[in-house]
Amino acid sequence: MNIVAAIFKKEFVSYFISPIAYVFIVVFLIGTNFMYFQPFFLINQAEMRNYFGLLPWVFLFFVPAITMRGWAEEKKSKTVELLLTWPVSDAQVVLGKFLAALAFLAVTVALSVTIPVTLFIIGSPDPGPIIGGYAGALLMGAAYLAIGLWVSSHTENQIVAFILAWVAIFVLMIIGHPLVTLKAPEFLVPLFQFLGLFTHFESIERGVIDSRDVIYYLSMAGVFLFLNAQSLGGRKSE
Repeated sequence: MNIVAAIFKKEFVSYFISPIAYVFIVVFLIGTNFMYFQPFFLINQAEMRNYFGLLPWVFLFFVPAITMRGWAEEKKSKTVELLLTWPVSDAQVVLGKFLAALAFLAVTVALSVTIPVTLFIIGSPDPGPIIGGYAGALLMGAAYLAIGLWVSSHTENQIVAFILAWVAIFVLMIIGHPLVTLKAPEFLVPLFQFLGLFTHFESIERGVIDSRDVIYYLSMAGVFLFLNAQSLGGRKSE
């Protein structure tokens, strides 16, 4: 665990060395606050359901921007070759990078605390759905990040990593959407609905944490982290 912690610390600090990270955070906060509060007074309800409903689509762009440098930058600068010679396992390196990216995402999302604070000032919202929504958002974000890091491990071009991660996440988002399932063969509909990233966020959007959704997001993250470690193992054996 000390090795994972060391990699985590190195990667997490590296996010804040570059001014790009602060630009990402500012854009995320301004964008989500604007989209949430624009119709807020028309709805006239002290709740955050609309905010959490925005996050799957905001993460679709924000998460690939976080992960595009994860492995692509290492490969381009050739530091990945040095990293793979260290006495650390592929799983430890992948887990350290993933936890750093997740921590960065968590910090960014936590800075939106001004929204629930505002709601408590002007109304009396139920804190349960708000807490559940934030927890669910991080679970969904973990799955997005694992996918993005896996994609990044296959290219040294950050722009290509961003685009391919966006496509991969988008496909997994809409595969369970009615627009897809209504036209899919009937025997594939349950599978598509199960695989859909967005489908599993519908109850979380309402502030309801279902154990099936938790297991799904953790499983998705686990599968893609495993694939990420496997891709490094294949590179090491070349």
